[in-house]
Amino acid sequence: MSVNKIIKRVTTTAIKEMKARGEKISMLTGYDYTMARALDEGGVDVILVGDSAANVVAGYETTLPITLDNMIYHAASVSRGTQRALVLADLPFGTYQGSTERAYDAAVRMMKEANVHAIKLEGGVEIIANIKQIIHAGIPVCGHLGLTPQSINQFGTFAVRAKEEAEAAKLKQDALALQEAGCFAIVLEKIPAALAKEVSESLQIPTIGIGAGSHCDGQVLVVNDMLGLTKDFKPKFLRQYLNLFEDISKATAQYVADVKSADYPNANEQY
Repeated sequence: MSVNKIIKRVTTTAIKEMKARGEKISMLTGYDYTMARALDEGGVDVILVGDSAANVVAGYETTLPITLDNMIYHAASVSRGTQRALVLADLPFGTYQGSTERAYDAAVRMMKEANVHAIKLEGGVEIIANIKQIIHAGIPVCGHLGLTPQSINQFGTFAVRAKEEAEAAKLKQDALALQEAGCFAIVLEKIPAALAKEVSESLQIPTIGIGAGSHCDGQVLVVNDMLGLTKDFKPKFLRQYLNLFEDISKATAQYVADVKSADYPNANEQY
């Protein structure tokens, strides 16, 4: 008689314990049920339902257009596809930068309607009051510093952030403030590796890097980029594990040829 294997869910506490024992944390983005099942089976620790869905799924130039309803739809799809991975979801632009009440309401909707385990917000001391209110309600929060894509119109570029002393000092101050507020982790995006190392070593909570070097406590990539689904996007920090764009294009071309030649379906592929 077979015995069903008990799968233990990764929690925010488990993530912090991984840092404490020196185990690196693996995170990938995911936007749908099918991809979530594959990532979960592959053993990834965290699936981030990123607002990058605006770019890689919907084709927008920035993450700004995606709505809270859109994000809840994607996050709920991912949640239904996981058994082990912690599901972390972005709150989109405009839902938390203003009033504490609005930020709280958006966070509660995400938790209740999408069944995620934690949320991620971009920014530092400017939104600390809102973060504290959300955490006070029992909702785990992951911070995000460095290149924060929701602020792209302010930055004006996707270049590396915090290369100058003043911005680096603010990032370090923000990281400590996020930890003090109760965040369980912080994503560091596109900052110098030396700065990421300093920040990671100064914190008790884990850092997750993307374009921030090897000294972060974990790493995250956009799954479409990692799998080579995103055509002509190859930043320095990206390691592409497959070239699915090319493979899918070739498979599609073969399918088209088989249909046109009446090779598909054959006698074994019909009822």
